[in-house]
Amino acid sequence: MKSPGRTTLCFMFIVIYSSQATLNLNLEPIVHPSILSEHALAEEELLRQKRAVATSGPTAKEYIVEIEISFENTSSLEPIKAYLNNLSFPIQGNSTDLAANILSIEVTTVCRPAGNEVWCSCETGYRWPWERCLHNLTCQGHGGSFSGHGCSCLKRLPPKGPFCQLQGDVTLRMSVRLNVAFPEDLKNSSSALYRSYKTDLETAFWKGYRILPGFKWVTVTGFRPGSVIVTYEVKSTTASPELMHKANEQVIQSLNQTYKMDYNSFQAVTSNETKFSVIPETIFEGDTVTLVCETEVLSSNVSWHHVERHRDIQNSSRFSVYTSILNNMTSVSRLTINSATQADAGEYICKLIIDIFEYESRNKIDISPIKILASEEMKVMCDNNPVSLTCCSEKNVNWSNVEWKQEGKINIPGNPETNPNSSCSRYTIKADGTQCPSGSSGTRVVYTCEFISAHGARGSKDVGVTFTSTANVTITPGPISVSEGQNFSIKCISDVSNFDEVYWNTSAGIKVYRRFYTTRRYPDRAESVLRVGTSTREWNGTYHCIFRYKNSYSVATKDITVHPLPLQSNIMVDPLEASVPCKGSHSFKCCIEEDEDYRVTFQMESLSFPAAKEVNEKQVCYKYNFMGNSTSWCSKNVEMFCYFTNAANNSVRSSSMKLNLVPGKNITCQDPIIGVGEPGKVIQKLCQFSNIPSSPGNPIGGIITYKCEGSRWKVKRNDCISASINSLLRLAKALIRSPSQEEKLPTYLQNLSISTGNVEHEIKSSPGSLGAIINILDLLSTVPTQVNSKMMMHFLSTVNVILGKPILKTWKTLQQQQTNESSQLLDSVERFSRALQSGNSTSLSISHTNVQMKSIVIKTGYPRNYKQNFVFSDSDLWGNVAIDKCQLESLQPGTSIVTVAFPTLKAILAQDMQAKNFADSLVMTTTVSHNITMPFRISMTFKNNNPAGWGLRCVFWNFNLANHTGGWDSSGCYVKKVDGDSISCNCDHLTSFSILMSPDSPDPGSLLKILLDIISYIGLGFSILSLAACLVVESVVWKSVTKNRTSYMRHICIVNIAASLLVADTWFIVAATIHDHHYPLSETACVAATFFIHFFYLSVFFWMLTLGLMLFYRLVFILHDTSKSTQKAIAFSLGYGCPLVISVITVGATQPREVYTRKNACWLNWEDTKALLAFVIPALIIVVVNVTITIVVITKILRPSIGDKPSRQEKSSLFQISKSIGVLTPLLGLTWGFGLATVFQGNSAVFHIIFTLLNAFQGLFILLFGCLWDQKVQEALLNKFSLSRWSSQHSKSTSLGSSTPVFSMSSPISRRLNNLFGKTAAPLALPRQ
Repeated sequence: MKSPGRTTLCFMFIVIYSSQATLNLNLEPIVHPSILSEHALAEEELLRQKRAVATSGPTAKEYIVEIEISFENTSSLEPIKAYLNNLSFPIQGNSTDLAANILSIEVTTVCRPAGNEVWCSCETGYRWPWERCLHNLTCQGHGGSFSGHGCSCLKRLPPKGPFCQLQGDVTLRMSVRLNVAFPEDLKNSSSALYRSYKTDLETAFWKGYRILPGFKWVTVTGFRPGSVIVTYEVKSTTASPELMHKANEQVIQSLNQTYKMDYNSFQAVTSNETKFSVIPETIFEGDTVTLVCETEVLSSNVSWHHVERHRDIQNSSRFSVYTSILNNMTSVSRLTINSATQADAGEYICKLIIDIFEYESRNKIDISPIKILASEEMKVMCDNNPVSLTCCSEKNVNWSNVEWKQEGKINIPGNPETNPNSSCSRYTIKADGTQCPSGSSGTRVVYTCEFISAHGARGSKDVGVTFTSTANVTITPGPISVSEGQNFSIKCISDVSNFDEVYWNTSAGIKVYRRFYTTRRYPDRAESVLRVGTSTREWNGTYHCIFRYKNSYSVATKDITVHPLPLQSNIMVDPLEASVPCKGSHSFKCCIEEDEDYRVTFQMESLSFPAAKEVNEKQVCYKYNFMGNSTSWCSKNVEMFCYFTNAANNSVRSSSMKLNLVPGKNITCQDPIIGVGEPGKVIQKLCQFSNIPSSPGNPIGGIITYKCEGSRWKVKRNDCISASINSLLRLAKALIRSPSQEEKLPTYLQNLSISTGNVEHEIKSSPGSLGAIINILDLLSTVPTQVNSKMMMHFLSTVNVILGKPILKTWKTLQQQQTNESSQLLDSVERFSRALQSGNSTSLSISHTNVQMKSIVIKTGYPRNYKQNFVFSDSDLWGNVAIDKCQLESLQPGTSIVTVAFPTLKAILAQDMQAKNFADSLVMTTTVSHNITMPFRISMTFKNNNPAGWGLRCVFWNFNLANHTGGWDSSGCYVKKVDGDSISCNCDHLTSFSILMSPDSPDPGSLLKILLDIISYIGLGFSILSLAACLVVESVVWKSVTKNRTSYMRHICIVNIAASLLVADTWFIVAATIHDHHYPLSETACVAATFFIHFFYLSVFFWMLTLGLMLFYRLVFILHDTSKSTQKAIAFSLGYGCPLVISVITVGATQPREVYTRKNACWLNWEDTKALLAFVIPALIIVVVNVTITIVVITKILRPSIGDKPSRQEKSSLFQISKSIGVLTPLLGLTWGFGLATVFQGNSAVFHIIFTLLNAFQGLFILLFGCLWDQKVQEALLNKFSLSRWSSQHSKSTSLGSSTPVFSMSSPISRRLNNLFGKTAAPLALPRQ
């Protein structure tokens, strides 16, 4: 190329030859031979073999010749292009030598002047090789960027070639229409016609498209209707539209004209190397998104399509499409999406259409919301310490900006700091007291961090900050000085209502137990009150009220002085009660276990006496000797008290000491320690002051009871407590009054366990010691909020000792007093086990001879069911407890489930003497550490030691029964299965469980049970036959007895009553069979049977109600006449609609919780949901309504008002209705009244028998009273089957002279019998209208 004014063309010849190919083109008017450059002559010699093709000659080959032609005038380019495009290929060569045919001539490269430069661009389908783009300057703004496939424009022609090369192969998906009818065989690819079409078409396609640059192959892919649409694929490089038109023309010329190929129907779809870019790469909701589709095909006919929405995109407020052509070389189309949403995500298609070509490019975009992670809700103290709030975006992108805003009643700004590398922003605030003025403490300020993308998307997150001022704490003013036994309270008030914790502790740093103080929060303040009901010397000292917020503490201090003073319970008096001769004397004594400076006086009525002090080791006693020397005291009962007064002048009075002054002649029993008494006199005495040996330093406890028999005092009851256990009891009472009782409890439990084991022999012989241990355990169970495994082990060790078999006799002695020690012990174990916390261990097991405990802690995602097994080989008892996984999932993580089993407690718990029930299994108690608000299902299995002939019940210990002394209760529990030596129980709550055996509950094989079954099956069968007979009778006499509306509606009701009861009784037998024989799927079948029984029995009652209301309407609303169809619609809606609604609501409300049916019968549940009321209440209401209607109607019939003159037949029908309702309704109500009585426990078997018998005859009552008692029915039956009726039909005799029926004669029974056998030739009565 010699000057920038030239235009260079490069021709590519594909020559198939066997000798030399010649080129004979008439280009003289345009090109002069001298214009060919040296470069062109050199290129003319450069022949490259491309590939061999299959032709008719075996030596035929294809060659490519690249030729460069330069022109002085650039206007010559377009005429040459037009000339080449008009050529028809192939061009035949000379015929004298071996032929050389020119298949195609393509312009590949065009160089044009562009200012001071020359731009060499590639034609359609060609690109500069990647190496040339890399080592040469590319054109700016057009083909300036290049990929691994090359570029389209260079600033000069490469000196060493090559020219623009063919692009990579593309597959054109093409179609063309044949204007012929579509044969069905073209749908079958294996048909002969299909193969014929395919062969002919592919041959024509091959001949036509082989002129395309880089042609590889062509194949037909199928046919579809629409005339005949041929689909095929062509593989070549990208071809120009002009060349494609030539190829299409060649195809039509090569194809048989019978195919009628339509030239204008050619279409081609290609996926060219269109550059499809999306800005930005990461798209958020709210961004402005730009999709750019750039292609070298020059066309402004570009469309955009959203695949997921199935619609083309048009310009709108949110979508903008703009297409332009750059430098007359590149088409660029931009789709702009404003404020993108997630609905805009998906695949987009950019489609450019030019001529027959569709250039399509696809790209999928994802749009996600801006997800921001921020600090949790915070509490900030206004103490001038910096606090940082943090927000981070989930995706690490280069955010344009991060803004922080705040909203609240107070303004506390901060300093933002954004780290672009981590996509996080930090906002540091520093609040001082001036920014949190008085009264603003607890104000919540919302800080909002907003992330803004470079393309407009915004995402924000709120962080709530509650600002709290330093609390100003005030406490009850003035000193607090009390004496032991008195109460006191301290109020601590904070002017800040927000805090994390409030607690009290001593000056030694020991926290006061939580039960002694309460805390309340108000809008502008908070207060905590420490209340002590019975103060002891342990409360003496300094106490701190502490409000803590994070690491800030606000403290108020109060000193408490507790003056020594014995508690009334610690003053031991003697005597409790005594008898003294009228002129005799008696010594009164009050003792305490400490030597303090008290002023002690004895007081009797208004008299006061000084006391003498006596010290005996640790025991200090105060005495007064009473002299009964005055006759005024004789035969008088007096009470003596001793008063202890301390230095603070506070006093405490002892318990009373009763003194009976009696004449000396009545005294028969005398003892220097016990005193004197009359015959039969019973007195009580503290054991330490009795004649039982005791050490003053370690006295025994309890009370001993004496009775004067003859001349001697004899021990009636000994409730003395051994010295060691009495000491433990005193310590336990002191412990529960101590401010640091939680700290002392573990050590005390350990000492209790050891001491109880050491004195087991004393407990065995002393009911008092046993009662003291129970009392200690009860006191201790009220103390802890958390129990660890060691504490639980020591607690159960003590329980194990007192439940040992050697001590069972001692328990019986305790039970003779009708006390509730056994229930108290069980309650203590439950209360203590609820506080168990196993720490890091998920399970705990403790095993003793007489008690075993197993527990688990529910962890997050706990996978297993809860099942614990207990075996007591010494007692030959075993059992297990199971809770399924779905129940465990309802518990919050960290909940402890504890089960404790007792083999001997069954013989100790109080028995229901009236019903003679007793437990015959383990007693297992299961507790959870958190309150349960919903029903909690638990399953248990017990070893069954049931004597033959006794029934079984699953029960739990109800602490509220028997005036809160406890008793067995079966509510919410039922027997699930009895299998050999085991019995399975299910309960819907937690507590202590066992099984009971009751002689009034018949065994399944007992005679009573067999008798009831026989009555049920035979009786119900008889009832069903009666109801069927009723329906048959009604069908026979229907036309004769339904001549007026009243009779018609009455018999409609009777038929439906009989039909409903017939179906209900049938289902009743089905339900009984399901339950008795335990068929598979019995639970589902039982629900279905219960539903239909409920529905049809309700239908019986509602049809009875319909009958009553119809009667009431017919007599009361005489002038109002309703059509028969309306009455029938109302009747059926009431008779079947209402029962259906009630039945569906009942099953819908109870069956999802599986409490629709009873656990031991296919009938409505009573114990769990009271679903039985859905039957009982409507039935009883209907009985009452019908009885009321019957009374009103009969009264109206007997005493009609003026103007009420119903016909005789109407009046007879109404009277029959009244009789039916009056008889049927009480019977039905009475039947179910006895049925309701069988629901309650403790009922007699008589109720079961009566209920079964009444059910048996229920159908018979309807047949007799509802059907056969009707005089019209009787007449119709007699007329139907009377011989005289048949004879009268033969004689055709009629009588119009009398309208009186044959049954109105004076002797109706004999007349009916005679008429039945045809012995009376009475005239027939015409039916009344």
